[in-house]
Order: sequence, then C-alpha cells, then structure tokens
Amino acid sequence: MRYSGTARLDRRTKDLVKRLGPGDVAFLDHADMDRVSAEGIVASGCEVVVNAARSISGAYPNVGPLVLVRGGVRLIDAAGPAVFERVSEGQAVAVDGDSVLVGREVVATGRRLSIADVEAALEDAKAGLGVRLDEFARNTLEYLDKEKGLLTDGTGVPAIRTRMDGRPVLVVVRGYDYKEDLRALRGYVRDQRPAVVGVDGGADALIEDGIRPDLIIGDMDSVSDAALLSGAEIVVHAYPDGRAPGLARVQALGVDAVTWPISATSEDLGLLLAYEAGADLIVAVGTHNNLVEHLDKGRKGMASTFLIRLKVGPKLVDAKGVSKLYRRAPAAGQLVLLALAGLFTVAVVIIISPGVRSMIELTVLKLRTVFGL
Repeated sequence: MRYSGTARLDRRTKDLVKRLGPGDVAFLDHADMDRVSAEGIVASGCEVVVNAARSISGAYPNVGPLVLVRGGVRLIDAAGPAVFERVSEGQAVAVDGDSVLVGREVVATGRRLSIADVEAALEDAKAGLGVRLDEFARNTLEYLDKEKGLLTDGTGVPAIRTRMDGRPVLVVVRGYDYKEDLRALRGYVRDQRPAVVGVDGGADALIEDGIRPDLIIGDMDSVSDAALLSGAEIVVHAYPDGRAPGLARVQALGVDAVTWPISATSEDLGLLLAYEAGADLIVAVGTHNNLVEHLDKGRKGMASTFLIRLKVGPKLVDAKGVSKLYRRAPAAGQLVLLALAGLFTVAVVIIISPGVRSMIELTVLKLRTVFGL
C-alpha cells in the first residue's frame, strides 16, 4: 500500500512533534521510542513514521512503538541515518511497503513493523529487564554518595517572587498521563488555587489546559516561546559548574530569569523548589516513578530522584491520589439554585394541595381579624 505526503525531519522527536500534522511523513532518529513521544505523534494526526534508528532495540520494554502501531500509524523501522541526507524538509515523498521514495527513486528501506512484530519484540525485551535493573541500581548507588548533599546540605535555592509558603503547589511535568491528570484536577485547581509550576514542556501542558503557570523551571529545551512570554517567573536549571545553556534563549526573548546550578533533573528541581519554599502540599503531575519511565528518559540511574523524593516525601502527593480523594465543595451559585428549586417545590405543593391552601387561607383570615384589616 502506497502512501504519499510531505516530509518533516528532526532528530529530536519532541521538536518534530510540534510541526507534525495530517498528511505529513515524520522522519526521526529515535532509538527505543518512549511512550510520551509516540502519544504526541498519534495526537498530531501524522499517519506514517520513518525511524532511522531501531524503535525498539530490546534494551528494555519501551511501549512507544506499540502506541504508534495501535494508534494506526505506519512505522518503517531502522531505515538508516542516510535517510536524513537524501530527504529534505517539505519534500514530497512516498512510502511503498518498506521503502521510502522521492519521485521514482528509492532513497531508504527499512522494515514495516506490525502490531504482532512490536508485541513479540516487547516480550523479548522483558526477558532482559533484570539485567537493566541491575545496571540501573549500580549506577544509582554509584552516584548516591556524590549527590547526598541534596538531602543533607543546603541546596542553594534561588530567591523567587512566587509565594509558596503555606500554600499547595502543583508541579507539572509533560510525562505519562499528564493530560488525564490535569483534567481530573481542574476542580481542585479552581477551589484551592495552588501555586503552579511548569517543568519545561509542562508549562505548555498547563497553558493548553487553560491554567497559567506561576513559575517555569528547567533546561528550557522543550518549552515554547509563548510559555516563556506568558508572564511566569523563570528559573533556569544550570550545571553544577554554573553553565546554563538555556539562559541565553530566555534572555534573547527579553525575559528575566534566575539560574539554579544543581546536580539533579529539572523534574526533581521543581519538587525541591516547592519544598524549600515552604509548600504545605506538593501535587505532582506527570512525574517519572518507575524503572521503565526513567529508561524512557534516557536515565541510567535515579540518585537525585531517590534523594529528593526522600526529602519531600511527607508533602508529596501524586495527582491521581488527589483527584480520587478530593471532592469539590458546592459553589455559591449551586447553593442558590438548590434553594430556588426547594422554594419552587413548596410553591407547587401549595398550589395543588387543597388542604394546605385552606390552612393558609384560614391563617391569613385570622391575621386580618387580629389586626383589623
């Protein structure tokens, strides 16, 4: 089956997703495609993906490819890096079977993966997950000693304007199930008015859901210019030696920012900032909690995540727990409507009940007699 479309190329999938739409053919170079990236491609309406790398290498059971093929996306896998040299942005291309064509010339050939192919590869990858777990644990332990200052020492939290002391704080990462979690929290956000922190692309997730972030923190590599210009306070994640590659981008937009040099992930910084600023509750959306999620992000260990979760644990709640436990108080308008409904019911009873009507007429007659009316 032949499919024709417009080529869209980028080696960074999260940047490519922003430009994809129906009728496009996505060219990417993403080994072990993660779930969040795949969900973004499916949501874009793009129907064909050509991956220069292996979408599932067998290193661990990454479900991104399964999300793609189950979402109706045709996946041509392992087409080779040369495809980026032979196809140009915006060029008309065709995908016929396993081959990519420009005009009548075959410029790359991969392997079209079916649902059965991906499911079989996932089963094979699960067999080696124990080895990955051992490697992950060793890397975590190796760095725990180096990063223990996150737990025991001062963390050099920058001064911020956003008030968090004594308030709930919502920290949003564009991770697993973030859209569903944000929808479930709409009532909580309206009623409790937490301080809102977007971690990199989490700021765009908030804005898309109609919530303005109070503060944006991260490397600034996956947040849009529109979010950075939204008026939110900006904290740029810097390396421990003070280098902050994302700062130049923010300053080029004419936006003020502070830096925070620390050895941790941007996600961890969002939680730690809320804790150190005195939040009485930290509600986390889209954060990464298990081995596969960390491997999806390319992390070989989780020392900083482990340490920071230990520190902020007494105040940290996952969004799913809040959405299940929180029940909104009735709004004033709802109470007024309820009262009016009650009065209407009483009026109807009076009108249709002869006994009640006679009692009211008798009472009115007695009152007129007493007062001489």
